Amino acid sequence: MATDFFQQQDAARRRSLLLVVLFCAAVCGIVLAIYLVLALALGNISSEQGAAHSRETAVRLWNAELFVSVSLGTLAVISLGSLYKIAELSSGGEKVALMLGGRRIDPNTRDRAERRLLNVVEEMALASGMPVPPVFVLDEESSINAFAAGHTPGDVVVAVSRGALDYLTRDELQGVMGHEFSHIVNGDMRLNLRLIGLLHGILLLAILGYYLIRFASYGVSSRRSKNEGGIRAALLLSGLALVVIGYIGVFFGKLIKAGVSRQREYLADASAVQFTRYPGGIAGALKKIGALSEGSRIRDPHAEECSHLFFSDALSGTIMNLFSTHPPLVERIKRLDPNFDGTFPPVVLREDVESDSSARERGREAARRGTTRAEAQATTAAVKDIERASRTGPSELLNVTNLPNLLGWGALQLDSASVVLDRIPQPIRGAVHDPFSARAVVYALLLSPDAGVRAVQWEELKARTEPLCYQQTRELAALSDRLPVGLRLPLADMSLPTLKQLSPRQYEPFRDAIQALTQADRKIELFEYMIQAVVIRYLDVYFGRTKPPVIRFASLNPLARPLRVLLSFVAHIGNRDRDAAARAFDQACEVLGHRLELHEPASCSLANLDAALKELAQATPPVKKKILTAALACVTADGTVTPREWETVRSISAMLDCPLPPGFALQDGTLAANSAEDWPTI
Repeated sequence: MATDFFQQQDAARRRSLLLVVLFCAAVCGIVLAIYLVLALALGNISSEQGAAHSRETAVRLWNAELFVSVSLGTLAVISLGSLYKIAELSSGGEKVALMLGGRRIDPNTRDRAERRLLNVVEEMALASGMPVPPVFVLDEESSINAFAAGHTPGDVVVAVSRGALDYLTRDELQGVMGHEFSHIVNGDMRLNLRLIGLLHGILLLAILGYYLIRFASYGVSSRRSKNEGGIRAALLLSGLALVVIGYIGVFFGKLIKAGVSRQREYLADASAVQFTRYPGGIAGALKKIGALSEGSRIRDPHAEECSHLFFSDALSGTIMNLFSTHPPLVERIKRLDPNFDGTFPPVVLREDVESDSSARERGREAARRGTTRAEAQATTAAVKDIERASRTGPSELLNVTNLPNLLGWGALQLDSASVVLDRIPQPIRGAVHDPFSARAVVYALLLSPDAGVRAVQWEELKARTEPLCYQQTRELAALSDRLPVGLRLPLADMSLPTLKQLSPRQYEPFRDAIQALTQADRKIELFEYMIQAVVIRYLDVYFGRTKPPVIRFASLNPLARPLRVLLSFVAHIGNRDRDAAARAFDQACEVLGHRLELHEPASCSLANLDAALKELAQATPPVKKKILTAALACVTADGTVTPREWETVRSISAMLDCPLPPGFALQDGTLAANSAEDWPTI
């Protein structure tokens, strides 16, 4: 049983469409309500202007000119308010974290609780095949809560409250992070940020009404004619109506938000259990929320508009919680722990945080011993329960087919990610957490094994970077040269949150140096392209050099040309023999259901691949799923997957903005972790 990234992304797009339809219906209702109020108000003014027009003083409920003016004015206010908020949040999840009072955790922090959190997030990101996100802590919030926010996996951030760091064990923290990563993978984040923007536009009507009331109360002269009195009354009535209509609009908007969000919380709980195979982790976190006096309440003034982002109810205990975006706490716990009797155990402040390596080793030992029968039953019951609940929601939330799961969430992936982290030499792992040292790690990964090319690269690097970074790259090169292929892209993923701390002025020379290193031999090798696909693509979007691709293609038909290039490239990468490449290519075409013609190797350049991927990145999630499935069918046609083939598919997934776990291969017809335990310790 597995969560299908592409199904969830497509379901999120459909929910976004439903949200737009409901929002438009709400706006139409608001327009009609404001029109009726203004028609009444203007009729009241005209009735006070004398008996000469007595026959025209009757209130006319239809006035085409007034209706057009009201419609355009209301749409302008709501659109401007929504667009302003959406633009404000366009930079990604970091804006939301800062708005809520978050502090970015230094990737090189020495605080044990923060270090443990960063390690958990790294494991989750590597296991789900996405860039490692920056992590924030809400220092002023003593409750237990967390959230993930962003538009794409490349600009997402994860944040936790101070209480989560102080009270949760590693297993519980891992369960909470599994819940949040489910929101990332399932495409909930973009929808959540759109909700904030749309509701802000409606709320702006109430704000405008408030200022109309103030103007009517204080903005008129002391000399009051009858006509002026009528205008004053009209302004007061209009302002009051805008306030009432605006808040009624927000009220129904919150109903929409609650309806969309509640079902997604059940899915995220199920995914966390599925990911960790330990329901006690997330259930324990929820129980501590129930026992803690502060619970999960967030006291920041922006908590209300962001309430649907959080792990648990951010407005618990407040009047604003009348229509909660989260299911009842006890119900969530019972779905995870059927034996829960409603009694919350006491919460103890964890003054001495267990070292992360000890906690992780303890977790692995428990996994080796196997879960107890009760835990296994709880896991199965929780997932089945939530699966049944999901069928009543807006779409089928869980994929229960026997098809290979491209995302591959599960305990195996999480343990594989933990092995990846343990196999990385400590000097490199320490360097990747420092903004300036992380540059040296990327430089070292790009150094050519050819002595002549490397000499040119050293000269280029010496001319383009400061002496300290140059020297550090020299020191790290000896270690990076011995890294297995399977560790290189995960290292690039790990470097991203650290490199995002560079200023735009620092990023430009870093980017130039990468290009100089990759072009030192006047050609770009496959791995060099991979690094650029992972690092440069995400950072270019983050620093505003490029924009994320716009969705344009809902079918494979207009993508035949780039598909032919992509699959021909993948076929030739894994097969030097043309007949074997043709068989692999034909198998990929069979999966696609399209007949294409294999390109010759000469036509399969990296430049052509890059152009093809940029076009394919504009496809919808279901189409991307078909593309990645075809690429996997191509590399597995001969029954084996080499590291070179797998890292090629990983790079393709990065360019398509689709998570895909590291270090996997085909075993017995299913994707499974491959050779992680066999990687040498350096």
